[in-house]
Amino acid sequence: MPQRKSAWMRLTTPFGNIPQSTGLAAAALVWLLVLGAWAILSYGGLVASTFLPTPSAVVTRTIEKAADGSLLENTMASAEVVILGFIISSLIAVPLGLWMGTYKLVQSGLEPLVNFIRYLPVTSFVPLFILWIGIGIEQRITVIFFGTFFQQLVMISDCARNVPQDLVNASYTLGTRRREVVWHVIFPAALPSILDTLRVTMGWAWTYLVVAELVAASSGLGYISLKAMRGFQVDIIFMAIAAIGVLGLITDTAFRILRRRAAPWAV
Repeated sequence: MPQRKSAWMRLTTPFGNIPQSTGLAAAALVWLLVLGAWAILSYGGLVASTFLPTPSAVVTRTIEKAADGSLLENTMASAEVVILGFIISSLIAVPLGLWMGTYKLVQSGLEPLVNFIRYLPVTSFVPLFILWIGIGIEQRITVIFFGTFFQQLVMISDCARNVPQDLVNASYTLGTRRREVVWHVIFPAALPSILDTLRVTMGWAWTYLVVAELVAASSGLGYISLKAMRGFQVDIIFMAIAAIGVLGLITDTAFRILRRRAAPWAV
């Protein structure tokens, strides 16, 4: 009895560690509950197949699309758009966000405009992007860029702003010059938080994929999802959603590994 009590206390202690096996079991249980509810609703006829396909129908469709190569082709097309848009956004947002969080002059100049733009809906800019850029891959990359850049900028500037002032003052006593502080002191200190920010905003980039492929796209998971909607092919829509989710999990895991490798002191 005392053993059970101590185990329960360990599981219910805020920020307490749990065995890896327990965590995996909890994750498996949640997945089983979700899949079980889906199976009950679809196989039980509680929801019409027009609106909710059965798991086996989605699996069959996925195997079919994987066999003819269309699933891989569209997945790679979507991954290219998201990754390129995210990389371009991050390469600009990281240094600019660090300067914005470090220098009051940069913050005062950029913050009002950035805070205004980041609340604007990305979908409303799609027609403008088509007029300005055209209907190629550049337009889709721009949607991903626009959807993530301004959010990244604000969050990374907060990461820089949260670096302790004592750390900066200590670097001055050790001979660091003012122009070296951003990259030699603030960037390393803020690196774990910056990587967390990039991981979160990578998730946002995937959520903007369907918006990016909403108009004039000829490939991609968002494109086949919208095309399937017109023909009431709900199993294809579920397949596309699942593929986006899997890609999101892969990139999320990649950022977790990168954080552990690049900032092991913060794990």
